[in-house]
Amino acid sequence: MGDDSEWMKLPTDQKCEHKIWKARLNGYEEALKLFQKIEDEKSSEWGKYLGLVKKFVTDSNAVAQLKGLEAALVFIENAHVAGKTTGEVVSGVVGKVFNQPKAQAKELGSDICLMYIEIEKAEVVQDELIKGLDNKNPKIVVTCIETLRKALCEFGSKIITLKPVVKVLPKLFESREKAVRDEAKLLAVEIYRWIRDALRAPLQNINSVQLKELEEEWVKLPTAAPKQTRFLRSQQDLKAKFEQQQAAGGDEADGDDDDEAEVAQVDPYELLEAVEILSKLPKDFYEKIEAKKWQERKEALEAVEALTKNPKLENGDYGDLVRALKKVIGKDANVMLVAMAAKCLAGLAAGLRKKFGTYAGLVVPTILEKFKEKKPQVVQALQEAIDAVFLTTTLQNISEDVLSVMDNKNPSIKQQASLFLARSFRHCTPSTLPKSVLKPFCAAFLKQVNDSAPEVRDAAFEALGTAMKVVGEKAVNPFLTDVDKLKLDKIKECADKVELAGKKGGGGGGEKKAKPAAKAPPPVEALAKQSGAPKKAPPAKAAGPPKKGKPASAPSAKSKKAPDTKEIVETELSPEVCEEKAAAVLPATCMQLLDSANWKERLASMEEFQRAVEQMDKSEMPCQALVKMLAKKPGWKETNFQVMQMKLHIVGLIAQKGSFSKTSALVVLDGLVDKIGDVKCGSNAKEALTAIGEACCLPWTAEQVVSMAFAQKNPKNQAETLNWLANAMKEFGFAGINVKAFINNVKTALAATNPAVRTSAITLLGVMYLYMGAPLRMFFEDEKPALLSQIDAEFEKMQGQSPPAPIRGTKRAAPDEEGDAAEEEVDSGAGDIMDLLPRTDISDKITSDMVSKISDKNWKIRKEGLDEVATVISEAKFIQASIGELPMALKGRLSDSNKLLVQQTLNILQQIATAMGPSLKQHVKNLGIPVVTVLGDSKPNVRAAALSTLNTWVEQTGMKEWLEGEDLSEELKKENPFLRQELLGWLAEKLPTLRTVPADLMLCVPHLYTCLEDRSGDVRKKAQDALPFFMMHLGYEKMIKAAGKLKPASKDQVVGMLEKARAVMPAKPEVHVKAAASKPASSAPAAKPASAPARNQSPCEDFSEPEPKPDTKKAKPAGPAAKKGVVGKKPPVKAGAKDEEDRSGPIFILVPNSKEQRIKEEKTLKILKWNFITPRDEYVEQLKTQMSTCLPKWLQDELFHFDFQRHVKAIGAMIEHMEPECEAVIGCLDLILKWFTLRFFDTNTSVLMKALEFLKLLFTMLSRKNYQLNDYEASSFIPYLILKVGESKDGVRKDVRAILTMLCKVYAASKVFPLLMEGTKSKNSKQRSECLEELGCLIENFGMNVCQPTPAKALKDIAVHIGDRDTTVRNAALNTVLAAYNACGDQVFKLIGNLSEKEMSMLEERIKRSAKKTPAASAKQERPQRELPANPSATFLRKPAQEEVPNKLKIMYRTYRIQARAQNAHLEQSTPSIPKEFQLDLDVFENNHTCASDIPDLVQHKLDEVLEPVMIPERKIRSVSPHFDDIHNSTASTINFVISQVASGDINTSIQALAQIDEVLRQADKAEAMSGHIDQFLIATFMQLRLIYNTHMADDRLDKKDIFKLYSCIIGNMLSLFSMESLAREASMGVLKDLMHGLITLMLDSRVEDIEDGQQLIRSVNLLVVRVLEKSDQTNILSALLVLLQDSLISTAGSPMFSELVMKCLWRMIRFLPQTINSINLDRILLDVHNFMKVFPKDKLKQLKSDVPHRTLKTLLHTLCRLTGAKILDHMSMIENRNESELEAHLRRVVKHSANLSGIKSDKSSEKGTLRSDDKVIKAKVSDILSEIFKKIGSKENTKEGLTELYEYKQKYSDADLEPFLRNTSQFFQSYVERGLRMIESEREGKGRIQPSTGVIPQHSTDSYLPGSSTVPVSNNGEDMNAAAYYERLKILRKRRGLENSTPEEDRPPLSSLRPSVASSTDMLHSKLSQLKESREHFQQEQSHSHSPTRSSSPASNLDDLKKRLERIKSNRQ
Repeated sequence: MGDDSEWMKLPTDQKCEHKIWKARLNGYEEALKLFQKIEDEKSSEWGKYLGLVKKFVTDSNAVAQLKGLEAALVFIENAHVAGKTTGEVVSGVVGKVFNQPKAQAKELGSDICLMYIEIEKAEVVQDELIKGLDNKNPKIVVTCIETLRKALCEFGSKIITLKPVVKVLPKLFESREKAVRDEAKLLAVEIYRWIRDALRAPLQNINSVQLKELEEEWVKLPTAAPKQTRFLRSQQDLKAKFEQQQAAGGDEADGDDDDEAEVAQVDPYELLEAVEILSKLPKDFYEKIEAKKWQERKEALEAVEALTKNPKLENGDYGDLVRALKKVIGKDANVMLVAMAAKCLAGLAAGLRKKFGTYAGLVVPTILEKFKEKKPQVVQALQEAIDAVFLTTTLQNISEDVLSVMDNKNPSIKQQASLFLARSFRHCTPSTLPKSVLKPFCAAFLKQVNDSAPEVRDAAFEALGTAMKVVGEKAVNPFLTDVDKLKLDKIKECADKVELAGKKGGGGGGEKKAKPAAKAPPPVEALAKQSGAPKKAPPAKAAGPPKKGKPASAPSAKSKKAPDTKEIVETELSPEVCEEKAAAVLPATCMQLLDSANWKERLASMEEFQRAVEQMDKSEMPCQALVKMLAKKPGWKETNFQVMQMKLHIVGLIAQKGSFSKTSALVVLDGLVDKIGDVKCGSNAKEALTAIGEACCLPWTAEQVVSMAFAQKNPKNQAETLNWLANAMKEFGFAGINVKAFINNVKTALAATNPAVRTSAITLLGVMYLYMGAPLRMFFEDEKPALLSQIDAEFEKMQGQSPPAPIRGTKRAAPDEEGDAAEEEVDSGAGDIMDLLPRTDISDKITSDMVSKISDKNWKIRKEGLDEVATVISEAKFIQASIGELPMALKGRLSDSNKLLVQQTLNILQQIATAMGPSLKQHVKNLGIPVVTVLGDSKPNVRAAALSTLNTWVEQTGMKEWLEGEDLSEELKKENPFLRQELLGWLAEKLPTLRTVPADLMLCVPHLYTCLEDRSGDVRKKAQDALPFFMMHLGYEKMIKAAGKLKPASKDQVVGMLEKARAVMPAKPEVHVKAAASKPASSAPAAKPASAPARNQSPCEDFSEPEPKPDTKKAKPAGPAAKKGVVGKKPPVKAGAKDEEDRSGPIFILVPNSKEQRIKEEKTLKILKWNFITPRDEYVEQLKTQMSTCLPKWLQDELFHFDFQRHVKAIGAMIEHMEPECEAVIGCLDLILKWFTLRFFDTNTSVLMKALEFLKLLFTMLSRKNYQLNDYEASSFIPYLILKVGESKDGVRKDVRAILTMLCKVYAASKVFPLLMEGTKSKNSKQRSECLEELGCLIENFGMNVCQPTPAKALKDIAVHIGDRDTTVRNAALNTVLAAYNACGDQVFKLIGNLSEKEMSMLEERIKRSAKKTPAASAKQERPQRELPANPSATFLRKPAQEEVPNKLKIMYRTYRIQARAQNAHLEQSTPSIPKEFQLDLDVFENNHTCASDIPDLVQHKLDEVLEPVMIPERKIRSVSPHFDDIHNSTASTINFVISQVASGDINTSIQALAQIDEVLRQADKAEAMSGHIDQFLIATFMQLRLIYNTHMADDRLDKKDIFKLYSCIIGNMLSLFSMESLAREASMGVLKDLMHGLITLMLDSRVEDIEDGQQLIRSVNLLVVRVLEKSDQTNILSALLVLLQDSLISTAGSPMFSELVMKCLWRMIRFLPQTINSINLDRILLDVHNFMKVFPKDKLKQLKSDVPHRTLKTLLHTLCRLTGAKILDHMSMIENRNESELEAHLRRVVKHSANLSGIKSDKSSEKGTLRSDDKVIKAKVSDILSEIFKKIGSKENTKEGLTELYEYKQKYSDADLEPFLRNTSQFFQSYVERGLRMIESEREGKGRIQPSTGVIPQHSTDSYLPGSSTVPVSNNGEDMNAAAYYERLKILRKRRGLENSTPEEDRPPLSSLRPSVASSTDMLHSKLSQLKESREHFQQEQSHSHSPTRSSSPASNLDDLKKRLERIKSNRQ
């Protein structure tokens, strides 16, 4: 008991392994109970028992084993992982259970096997059971047979593969054990139930008694086909159907149909074992067959005949045997032997099937020739032989051989050939008998129907009748145009009698259904065996049966064909009848005057004639009578040109309006051709010819016209005829043109003496070249070199051009005919053209001597033979398909030991391919496949030659012949690594280009899988590369099924590769795209409209309104339009007409409570829960089943189609129906969302973009309906949507973000939050960052309550990402925490928990930085502009590493988006009418700033209709495009769009956009349109500045002139903008800060100086900076400068000069404070100063290298205090902790100090004192500096440099006294210095009039300064006055030059003329003097009105200096 208690404590899984059987028994019982309780098939609990299940079934204790079997059965039934145990468990069952004496154990074992089959493991179970049949224990064998029988009985022959079972049956019947034989008998009976007579052949050799017993049992079986009664897990839909039938008492009709089809699928041949016969041939066979005695030959044949009776033969080299038999048939005089040889051939063909196809071309001509024999037994044997051979090949392959005997002199041959074709046609279908194949046969038959021998005629009728039956009357009728009615009736009669092959099998039911569906039974019956009825024809085969079968039932086709029939049968009327008919419709006077001698009367008659024709109805117009009246004397010899013109015009009218026949045409054509060269009447004649071409088809008309023209001698007529034909070909297209007929006439024309004729001929050849391509030149290779060069020149002109779309000739043909024509072109392509080439028959030149040479033992003789062959082919140029014995001889040389001969043979094969053309197809099997074998050669050069030969052959033959049969799979089977890698590489190259492939490609798949595991790495790689292309054609399901047969280890590996291949599987090429030879360009225009809507819709970011809906509707007509453009597309449209009808109803079906039922089923685990990492097949199938009730069948097919284009169409249809069917959409919303989650796993971007477009519309609609998603819908969709937020493509991410924003309107944000939190755990950094950003937005918009499960938990998880390796993730995390900080303040530090020191410092820094940008709560509404980036990387730094800058831009604008989103949302609600599609998209510019090519060319817009028209001066920049109003109607969206182009990465695009904006800004009445767009425009502008700085300037490929032009445009626009105060004041602080940053960075960019006129550019920027400082909102600009200064001081990487220039701007602002103080918001300024002082307290400020920032700040505060006094302290309301603020203390000190001052005088005196002290400091240094400068002037080398420095020094210190230094020098030196200074001054003044003296000009040295302010900026009154004077002087200068007046923007020069012309120095000096006087007067007036204490101080010193300077200038001038 102690032992018991020990094992009883163990867990269940350990008990199951225990050594004590009771413990195991107990364990099995517990396991059984546990298994029955587990509901989730994927529970982890199952995994514990995965390795134990085998032990369950193989337990050594019988009692325990029984319980173990029960447990194992439950495990297999319920566990998802059970399939992994199949092999080991079934093996265990077979070995250890089936031998048990207990019946229960065997039964359970059998049930386990059947359960494994149910869970899709049939193949493994079957293999193990068949292995069990070899067991020595008969009990095991019996039970295995019994289990196999049960499996077959329950699951049917589709699941249980019968071939291996049938293979072992004979062996089982031979068993010594009666029980085994009896069980085998039962199994054979069961198999017979399923496959019927197919079982007889494999069992024909068993014991006759047993066979008799079986026959008796088989007779007893019911005739009704058996049904599957047990179903696989994947067949649940069939199971449901079966159960319904059972419940309803069984609906046998459907079952019968299905099963009959099933029975038909089993081919007895497949069940047979192949027999190898070559080795069994008698050793002396080849000697005997050549023996002279016929008896010996007969013995040899009898031996072969006995061997060929085997129904299935092993593949091998039968070449010698076939040649021997062929020789007997062809040459043996004994007819009995001929018949025997024919029977042997038939046996070989039947036994080898497709493998015999290689030899078909060899024997068919011989058999056909032998039909001259009259003896019936010989003819019958030959018929059987040729029929058997036909089944091994295709009609196309033997067509040349058959056609060659169709005009044989011997009637028996002709008769038998026709009868053979008739029999062959019965095995064809419309798709295997295309028009291209049928056409030449019909032509031959038409000759035979007129043959003198009645048997030949009857055979031809039978063949035509059979063809008509197969492809339909409509398809054959075009070839029967010249057949009279009697013969036509005979053909139809024959067609009715024909019984098609395969009709008896499964076609009966189809035929019954077909009859009511169609009026014409023949084509329908032809289809019956394929699809049951035309309606069921699969859409994919639109080019095949449906296209031809369907129109038979359409009355429209008949009516359209009617006129053609009438034309054909119209007989010629006698003159009397014509006159009578004409008189009935023409006025009497007209008839009388037709042949009048007076031309005027004839003209009047013609006018009446014309009027009558115009008024006539088509049905009553007697065309032939009318044209014969026109031809009446004088007819076409009319001398008066007016009458003649009228006649020709009337002919054209009749042809256009009437039913114009070829008979009528022949009446007038001669006359028209005669007049075509006439100067006056030629154009009318051409028009009439064109009209006749349209009426009677161009090919016929053209042939007649050209032959008539060349029958004449008139060269003018010939030239004009050729010109007309060239033009007609372009208008009508090339279809049906008889090229051969024209070629002969063109050759005649080329040889003409008249140059005009030659030129016209060459022009015509050029047009023909457009359609025919290179083969056309082959016709003219024999021409003279000079002429050939002219032809080549014409061809070269046409190269690359595509033929125009036909505009005529299409309206008369029924759409089906066009389709057929197109199809014919597709089928034949260039082949038709190649067939026209004159070909030589070289078979007689391939002598037996030559063939024996090629096969000689001596390699030199073999080489000689090959050389002779090469010579024969090169001399012949173009050869016929018959090349005698050559193929077999060359095949032998491909395996030659001498590699040089192999290469020579390959070269000959290339020669043959080029020379033979498309007829080469018939040699693919016997010559092409051996070339594939050469790919296995060890030498690379031989392999390369073989590959080249293959490609040359495929160009001529296409791929179909190569892929048919087992040949390629046999090659791939060979274990040669070279062969495998080359062949797979070749297939990977060819397969993607094919539209369809033969089913035989499937045979290659097992070998492909073997290659995936090949030892050679190259083979494995090539196999992996080829895998997606095999899958593209065969489909994923077939490939997976094939993988099921692999060993488990291999299978897992292969399945993984299949999954990968599925992801990259390309789409099949479009079926409807026409071949290049027919019309290469036709598909291009059609593609554009279809893609346009998608492109238009994708940029839309936020879909608050369902905007894309109009686009979708607009896009819809593009479909039909596109289809019309391509002729080849019409048949699919026609075939799909029925589908279109079916698609007219609603597509979303509302099923009440269906959603609730699905939710319930998922909760109770009745269906799979929608939860996966990648979607497995069972999920897709489940969704498909669920959708079947909610969506129509056609939409389901589209949604679950493997072609992504079908998905796009389906989504388009869903978009269209969404709004009208919104209730039904909501009813099946869960299914729709689930389907879209599947699309998220697709790799195709177009589907994804379309899906996101639909989802945006969907959520907009749901929001409008106030619908709320339930958890079931959300959980099955949102997690998968979040996966796509990390997509690499910006467009996708943007759309997903938009959808996430909308989601919060239809699903609680607090529930979205945890799902986004899950998204942050992704390995994809983009996904993590985007999810964090979205979390930040949620916190911002919904507050801290949104954080789930608790704010603390959520923020801790978010804070983890602050330490992420990826910068964007770190920043997103910081921004999200910042959003939380803004929501709950300092409490956030408690919530986020412990962070590392580094992470905490990053967070604190971010919060600190945001403090100055986030206003206090009370002032939020007052300062909306301040919501700007809070980001340490937002400051734009100049770094050498170019790639860092874009990342910073991204970070800055991501942060900007997060902070501004809530505000944007508010704006959206308040202004819903503003469209968003053209707002500035920052993402685009962040990611594409380096790639100009990604941004499309700017669409120029016409602004005249948006704004009032205005006269604009002529400009160099392109004018605005007139297409504007068509695209955008609203002014706002227009401006948005143009502004978005300003930041384009393409320089020209940006310049054009700036030009358009400049056009608006330069006109006062239009400029107001920019209001509201200023910030947006400025953002775009400074982004462009950054783009130039980072990208364009660094790109050496760009022309710097373009960059200068772009800079000029930007600065010009800015100057315009900041000239208008109303617009300038709209600029917000943040934008101004970035703008100033950009401008100052530009001024400091040393690279600008390298550009030509770079200095001038910097001066322009200087002027702009001054304008910005003046005109902007003073609060905003001052605030911006303070923030900019703070950022620049924090940054250590920036240039120190940057800070310096910012401070100089601040000094300028300080100087203007007295004028602007009233307009400044002091509260905001003081807040900025407070923030500045927090970051830089007084101590820290003093520690900076320069004390200028400290002094700047002090001066600002002093000036503010001085201007406002103590009131300044009232303006600190925005500072939160005033007491802690250093600012307040400082202000109080200043205010107090100001109050203590004794007044204005003391203030003045103190200032003067400061001035004096400053002057002393300066004077102390003056002496040293000036002496150094004068030394330089005195030296030869540095004189110019010295003068420049002196000039700049004087500019800097205008009151400097040079007298002491000049006093002791010579007069010459003094005048030299003064002259030099004047020259420098005049040069600088003349070069840059637009430079302001007070600008911020940086000099790239340490002495950078602002003229007008001292180097050390002290608040110095004198300096202030000086600056003001200079400013006024500038204003006057600008007015003088017309740069500034009352409306400065109107007179501003255009952008292109920014560079001013240089004025003369004299003019400048004069103007300067007068300006200085005016400025002094103006200044004095200003001073008299000034109340400022600082400004009222004495300006005397500065004015005196100016006076002195003026005096000096005057004296110098004198």
